[in-house]
Amino acid sequence: MMLSGFFRLGVWQNFIRAWRSGYSGNLEGEGFTLGGVYVIGAGRQGVLLEHREKEFGDKVSLPSVLEAAEKIKPQAS
Repeated sequence: MMLSGFFRLGVWQNFIRAWRSGYSGNLEGEGFTLGGVYVIGAGRQGVLLEHREKEFGDKVSLPSVLEAAEKIKPQAS
């Protein structure tokens, strides 16, 4: 996203939401890398959930993570 991420309305909305909720984490680092969340099942189940940040501050839905985690079947040994 580089510098263009600074000019996106959603990025500022996410920043304000985090600031109001009291976020005081580490703000050091490169600052240009977006993150993501994957839930991967055992064996051949593969990827059960994939969430990639589209802009800084995108949050994955906790209920969707829990739903995907409940779908993981233990691998037979």
